[in-house]
Amino acid sequence: MALKRTLGESSSGHKAKKLRTDSHKPAKIEKPQQTTSSLLTTEVDFPRGGGTSFTPLEVKAIRAEAVHEANAELFEDATGKTSKKRKRKAEAESSNKPSEKRDRIRIEHLNYKRITPGMKIFGQIVAILPLALIISLPNQLFAHVPITNISSQFTEYLERAEEEALASESDEEEDETGPMKDPIPELGDLFKLGQYVRAVVSTVHAPGATDVSGIGRSRDDITKASKRVELSLLPERVNSGVQKSDLKAGFTLTAAVRSREDHGYILDLGIPDVSGFLSFKDADPLQQNRDVKLPTGALFDVTITKVSANGRTCTVSRESALFVKSALSEISSVTSILPGTLVQALITSVHPDGLNLQVLGFFDGTIDQLHLGKEPSAYKIGKKVKARILYDYSSSPPKFALALADHVVKLGPRLVGDKTEGVQQLYPVGTALDAVKVLRTEAERGLIVEVAPGVEGFVHISHTSDDHVPSLSNSGPWKPGSIHRGRVTGFFAFDGILQLSLKPSIIEQKFLQVSDVVVGDIVKGTIKKLSDGGLFISLAGGVDGVVWPNHYADIALKHPAKRFKEGASIKCRVLGVDPERKRISLTAKKTLVDSTLPVIAKPEDITIGIVTHAVVFKMYEKNLLVEFYNNMKAIVPSKEISDTPKSQLQEAFPIGRVVRVRILAVDNERITASIRQAASNFDVVRDISSIEIGNTVEGAVSEIHQDNVVLTLQPSHIRALLSLKNLANHRNLNVPQLRTMLQVGEKLDELVVVARNPEKFLVIVANKPKSKAVLPKGSTITLESVIVGQLIGGRVTRHNRQGALIKITSHIGGMLHLTDLSDNFATGVSLPAIDTIIKAVVIGIDSDKRQLTLSTRHSRMYPDQIHDIVDREIGEISDVQVGNSVRGFIKNIAEHGVFVNIGREVDARVQIRELFDEYVKDWQSHFKTHQLVKGRILSVDVANKKAEMAFRTTEPQRKGTSGIALSDLKEGQKVDGIVKKIEDYGLFIQIDGSKLSGLCHKSQLSDNAESDVGGALRGFREGDRVKAVVLGIDNRRISLSLKPSYFSKEELEESDEGVESDPDHPGSTGESDHDAMSQDEESDLEPDPASDGEETENEMEIDVGAEQIEYQPKPPSGSAVSQTISASKGPSLTLASGFQWAAEPQHTDDEDADLSSDDEATTAQPSKKKRKRKEIEHDLTADMHTKTPDSNADFERLLLGSPNSSYLWIQYMSFQLPLSEVDKAREIARRAIRTINFREEQEKLNVWIALLNLENVYGTDESLDTIFKEAARANDSKTIHLRLASIFDQSDKVKAEEQYKRTCKKFGQSSKVWSLFGEFQLRRGSIEEARKLLPRSLQSLEKRKHLKTISRFAQLEYKYGDAERGKTLFEGIIDSHPKRWDMWSVYMDMEATQSNIQSLRNLFDRALAIKMTSHKAKSFFKKWLNLERRIGDEDGAEVVKQKAIEWTQRAASSAS
Repeated sequence: MALKRTLGESSSGHKAKKLRTDSHKPAKIEKPQQTTSSLLTTEVDFPRGGGTSFTPLEVKAIRAEAVHEANAELFEDATGKTSKKRKRKAEAESSNKPSEKRDRIRIEHLNYKRITPGMKIFGQIVAILPLALIISLPNQLFAHVPITNISSQFTEYLERAEEEALASESDEEEDETGPMKDPIPELGDLFKLGQYVRAVVSTVHAPGATDVSGIGRSRDDITKASKRVELSLLPERVNSGVQKSDLKAGFTLTAAVRSREDHGYILDLGIPDVSGFLSFKDADPLQQNRDVKLPTGALFDVTITKVSANGRTCTVSRESALFVKSALSEISSVTSILPGTLVQALITSVHPDGLNLQVLGFFDGTIDQLHLGKEPSAYKIGKKVKARILYDYSSSPPKFALALADHVVKLGPRLVGDKTEGVQQLYPVGTALDAVKVLRTEAERGLIVEVAPGVEGFVHISHTSDDHVPSLSNSGPWKPGSIHRGRVTGFFAFDGILQLSLKPSIIEQKFLQVSDVVVGDIVKGTIKKLSDGGLFISLAGGVDGVVWPNHYADIALKHPAKRFKEGASIKCRVLGVDPERKRISLTAKKTLVDSTLPVIAKPEDITIGIVTHAVVFKMYEKNLLVEFYNNMKAIVPSKEISDTPKSQLQEAFPIGRVVRVRILAVDNERITASIRQAASNFDVVRDISSIEIGNTVEGAVSEIHQDNVVLTLQPSHIRALLSLKNLANHRNLNVPQLRTMLQVGEKLDELVVVARNPEKFLVIVANKPKSKAVLPKGSTITLESVIVGQLIGGRVTRHNRQGALIKITSHIGGMLHLTDLSDNFATGVSLPAIDTIIKAVVIGIDSDKRQLTLSTRHSRMYPDQIHDIVDREIGEISDVQVGNSVRGFIKNIAEHGVFVNIGREVDARVQIRELFDEYVKDWQSHFKTHQLVKGRILSVDVANKKAEMAFRTTEPQRKGTSGIALSDLKEGQKVDGIVKKIEDYGLFIQIDGSKLSGLCHKSQLSDNAESDVGGALRGFREGDRVKAVVLGIDNRRISLSLKPSYFSKEELEESDEGVESDPDHPGSTGESDHDAMSQDEESDLEPDPASDGEETENEMEIDVGAEQIEYQPKPPSGSAVSQTISASKGPSLTLASGFQWAAEPQHTDDEDADLSSDDEATTAQPSKKKRKRKEIEHDLTADMHTKTPDSNADFERLLLGSPNSSYLWIQYMSFQLPLSEVDKAREIARRAIRTINFREEQEKLNVWIALLNLENVYGTDESLDTIFKEAARANDSKTIHLRLASIFDQSDKVKAEEQYKRTCKKFGQSSKVWSLFGEFQLRRGSIEEARKLLPRSLQSLEKRKHLKTISRFAQLEYKYGDAERGKTLFEGIIDSHPKRWDMWSVYMDMEATQSNIQSLRNLFDRALAIKMTSHKAKSFFKKWLNLERRIGDEDGAEVVKQKAIEWTQRAASSAS
């Protein structure tokens, strides 16, 4: 009977009180000369060499007496003071007990972090390798047992065998111990799958460890998962701590065979001075066969049946039923409790996630929900249960994890209901599940789901979705009760649950494991590696295959490396599958890959007479051995090989050659084949006299050739030829379609013999006409007898542009248009060949021309069937609408475009400008007659039966665009718009939903004439949304007003709400619609000179297709130019002076589109003359230094005064671009580089960057590369590399990535380079690629730069990626460098961007808990206070002030 607690105290309390009593009364315990065993042997204060020999009843009596005497002595000496002190101490102890209890009853899952060396654990064998066992552990974990950790005797046995093997190899004398009599047993002989074992953790390897004994390189996921934990089954380790006093009948433990004696086996129990004895009868209780020998070192579980009087020998039994039901009810030492032991326990509390128990009356235990077998609510507090120990928590006081699951308690497989099959058999790996129900979620681990009643599964968090899922919640898409599709990817044997994946990519994956691959299938893969031993191919789902050298090609390759490149795609056929060895053999022989003959991969595939392909495996003297798929082989006798002389057979049939063979016989799995009889000219039956012309026959397809099919007639086995054209016409298909659909072995009937060829021993057959007459009954057909919808036959006479002409009779013809050939033009539609007989349906009758309109569309010929019509029938022009996407055939190629036939009588014209998205010079070579094309209908003229069509893709319409034209605007109309540009004389506003822009003069900003309009102008910013009213439209110029008097109060409020609700309106992006404007919509937006005499020409821009370069000169000050231009969002060059060279559209204004290259041309325009008359009133010489240069001469004059100004040089370059003077712009850049003083490095750099931008937009890849190399030599190379990457970033993402990679390779020691590359990857959405850069960068960078780089990547995660990941990186930094206050500050700033004030408060509390100077603390408190006021609340601000005072007081007190 188990010892019970007394006085309601914990086990630790018992121990402490007993020891104190023992010190006072040593005489009471001197009799056994050893200390009574403590329940916690790890905490014995005065060990005296061994356990107690007292019985449990004696121990209980001694303890009660000691407690009584101690209480009496303590109460006699107690005073009031000590009583109070003891009372306070008792209260403190009692107050601490709940927290201790909470710690002990916490239900925890086992994971790799909690597994420690020395932990004893219960597991189940799931795989047996040659040198290791794979063990399934609780909570979906795996471990392995090396072959050297089975037992000491087995290890010695192996070492002895190795020594003898070495001795025999070196011809040395045998060891005096004698030779080994018995062979070394395999692990498969000692253990069986599903066997439960007790083990102890010997090593926990770091993640990713590969050098693990007994495992090696494995492709199996379970084997890979088991590498981290190494277990030991050695009895001396597993049974360590078991006390001799606990060895009683019914006690279970692990034992190993030490030796074999006359009456049984001597066992090693791993307990000092104790051995076990297993009789021959008990060794094999079922068969009682003395001939069955247990090898030395064999390990098994035993149950003690009797203990000798001296306690040194235990008689044991191997009976499994006795082991399963043996339960432990009392124990003297906690170390005697072994994993796998069945114990009595009392339920003390029930929780949603499991149970708390009291084990054997003393120890705490937990059972998580996974190992309960049913819901926790089904258990009642106070109920006694029998549970099995899983493992101990290695804590003090001791705590155990147990299991009540039926399969663990009974030590059997996990069964489903009343079925005899296990879960793994019912749901093998790869099983697709349509309805997986989520039972509960574990936020950081995954999902527990229900597959079927009584069958549960586990979905790891990484397998819930193809996207990254940081955590799970009960309210997300995987909430409890939700239903999902899943797929079985594994099985956790110990827990008895399935491993599932909800990833769509896994569900749709073709292969999950090697056994899923079907022999003979065609597979596509990627070349992984080429070695001397073979070609390794990576298939779908992480499954790999190998192509052996003799299967590289039909012939032997001398240089396979030239053919097979790493990373290239390859098509192979599966040659063999070995699931046990996880190996897939493939063949790349073209003959086998392209073969249409049957595949023989198993005995069931063999049919006498079948012809298939095989590979010559070996040549013998009297026969030839050929190999099929999956290592199946056949013998070809010498007489069936060939007519070639025997001396030449070796050359004619080398090893590895692909041959055709015919199966002749199968006898006791011995296959006999013939190469000679498989030849195409071999006469299966030479006598064809039994077949007469006109006979109706049937046969099976044996071979498919280019123009005909070879049949084997049944039952005569006579060969026959059938024309593919004849069969295609019979099935209403074209020949390519028929060749794709026809299969070898397919049966054909209703064939008529039309000819015989006795010389070649074959007959020619044709399809018998169907019973349904194609032509109407009667000897002749007339135009009057034909009706629409009637099936009719005819012969193709010729082709024309419309289609094919069909001759029905000598007086009636038909026309089959291209568009009436099929319901889907993409399925290889082509006109039927001339002189072929076709069947078609009549869809129109022209009596005047005596011509029928025919169609071979299946929807027309068989209207009662369901058809998938991809290309609808267009009979007339009214059947098409503007915007329709249609397909048709090129009818004619003209000088101005092409004509497309989209219907029988409907043609569409495609003009040259609508052919391609980009300019193509030789466009006619891209088209040919009858070519299938697809386009969009632009316009339809029903009256003239004309349609316009476009091939080029539709330009994406911008958000909010409604297509407002200039004619839609009326005077007084109110419009919404965006400030696009700000000038001294007013605002340019782009009208929403259009490509139009208007000018709001500065006088139209306010109703107050005396207001400061200059200040009002400065209050606007580009991208501001405004509401304006149209004042007038004059000569395509739109005048707008923003005066409040034009709008009601409600309209103004509505406008304000619109601005707030749409901050990301397309207009605010600064993008230009200039390239989308048609020529007739362009307008000069310059204001009238009469309205503002100070107007200047101050902007030019040139459209360069998808790119645009902007020129915004500002008047230089003195000899230097320092005006700053606002930044744009396009790829830009930012100079020291602030000028930007943009590579994307910025504005749509065409104010100066008519500028010429010199001054004189400008005066010829009327608008310039008006301005000239206005400016006569001013002193032009006074404004000479502020005048914007508008000619080459002006620029040359300014450059004389400021030759070192890169700003002026770049403006001069930009001035040439609207004039298409690209070469001159390049020349100016070269002049600038030569002219600028060598000390002005930044100015020169600005010009180089401008030249790079110029070449990127206007030059070629070669010219850009040349300039780049020159710039890198003339300037800081790293700066140039990064600037070019930035330029590419805005124009070509592919080039940008390549440039960043080159830069990282060249400047791997630069933290800035890696950071910018990471930012680029994150901005483009390549999050995983960006995250891979951090570990790569740390390998290249110096250690002093690591912290800065990690911090930068963490900031990028906050900005572009996952804030939680950034937080993790910062936590790592401050954990390793707690006094890097700058890192703390950056971390806080990043957290502030998330507006999570509680997280910030925790950060500040942690930082201020570290010792720091008062100056630094002041800065942190100030930052905290500002953040509380900004994103927190007033209470938080008050708390910060209070904490600041407390910190100051503590600092002052510590200083004093």
